[in-house]
Amino acid sequence: MKAKVVSNSRCGKIHVVVLDSGAEAFAELTRYANDAGIGGASLTAIGAFERAVVGWFDFKSKTYKKIAVDEQCEVLSALGDFAVGDDGKASLHVHIVLGLADGSTRGGHLIEGTVRPTLEAVITETEADLRRRKRPELGIALIDLGAK
Repeated sequence: MKAKVVSNSRCGKIHVVVLDSGAEAFAELTRYANDAGIGGASLTAIGAFERAVVGWFDFKSKTYKKIAVDEQCEVLSALGDFAVGDDGKASLHVHIVLGLADGSTRGGHLIEGTVRPTLEAVITETEADLRRRKRPELGIALIDLGAK
């Protein structure tokens, strides 16, 4: 992984993170945010995976239905955010659209993705930390703007 802060203005820091082949994207991006002390940010990314798992959230069971993508795919769009989770560490939430060889797509929450050949992410920090709290009635953690 290579990373560089490309801007540090009143609007916040902008980080560019480039992941290499073989990296597991969700884990590496989360690790980077923790190492960089990022407490709130937005994320966009493009690149490709050799395989991935996306998830569709089932409100009835309060779990993600995992959808395996066991082939080379393009990361057409990845949009997400970082907030501080209940454990005090960076919590990443990403929605992703993957393009397959036949032109079809798969999408959902990024659960895991093995990079091949690269993933280029732009992380834009917010001025204030964001807090993500588990919502038991929903079964998921959401950003809580009233949290301190």
